Amino acid sequence: MKNILSAIGIAGTLLLGGQASASELWAPQLPGADIGLAGGAAPPPGVYAIWMNYWAEYKGYGQAGGPTGGSHSNAGANLSALVEVPILLWVPGVKILGGDFWTAIAQPFDYTSYGPTNSASTGSGNWGTYNTILFPAFVSWTFGDLHVATGLRVHVANASTTMSQVANGEWIGRKSGLPSGNGYWTIQPDVAISWLHDGWNLSAWWHFPVPVSSTTATDYNYRSGAQLEADYTVAKTFGKWTVGIGAYQLNQFNSDTCSGVACPNYFGTHPSTNNHKIATRFGMGPIVGYQFGGINVDLTVAQSIYTRNDVGGLFANLRFIVPF
Repeated sequence: MKNILSAIGIAGTLLLGGQASASELWAPQLPGADIGLAGGAAPPPGVYAIWMNYWAEYKGYGQAGGPTGGSHSNAGANLSALVEVPILLWVPGVKILGGDFWTAIAQPFDYTSYGPTNSASTGSGNWGTYNTILFPAFVSWTFGDLHVATGLRVHVANASTTMSQVANGEWIGRKSGLPSGNGYWTIQPDVAISWLHDGWNLSAWWHFPVPVSSTTATDYNYRSGAQLEADYTVAKTFGKWTVGIGAYQLNQFNSDTCSGVACPNYFGTHPSTNNHKIATRFGMGPIVGYQFGGINVDLTVAQSIYTRNDVGGLFANLRFIVPF
């Protein structure tokens, strides 16, 4: 129950009433952020600058039924989020266990605007920096047209604002958006596979975020539940143009815990059982890209088609890739 940003279901109570329990905000992996990429294949040796511009318009949904899977959206709980993600990627041209090695670093920053807290007294939103993301090692192996990769991401617990400030009552009347990152460390193994032939890109990229610490505050300790996220791409390049379709999924396997017990149910009036707290979300949409000289530009737009105990809606991701 913690996708970008699952606090939509409870932030009105938290921010206006000052209660000291919360579900965390951000999924470590932005859903759909890697749609369009051939995750199994390493780029040619060199240094690359990547800039993602990810805009989402979301609502919270409950356990069952409704047009996006949730029982209903939370009235007035509209969330807008802009996530800017600059990435520096290096492919040194060396082999590890016969595969091509690459590494990267990303420092996302974000803006959030949340309906119930937007007023003349609190401003129009909150800017902040998300957790630094380290890509210490990725390795890709090539078998003809088939490419298989694995690697690791590390999300550093250094966000400029986190839910610990909300839990301590420091957010009330001060911000109209929501905190900008997570207050805990995450290790995220990734596995990807790509089939690349005659302009076709068929790729799947699986992400397994594993929390290794907790967000802590006075009388508050939050630990994320385990989850799987994945991004899928089917695309074809014609000259300078690329068109296709992408999809993403998020499946949570166990409840988040708040101070050692399963967090309460924040997505409706159903009984507070694990079944009513575990998040599931699927979405899909078109991909279009164009090659401007050496600069690649692609746009993904995706709509949630099934959402349960989570937030869902429409996002657009405009990405630039520039080789040095």
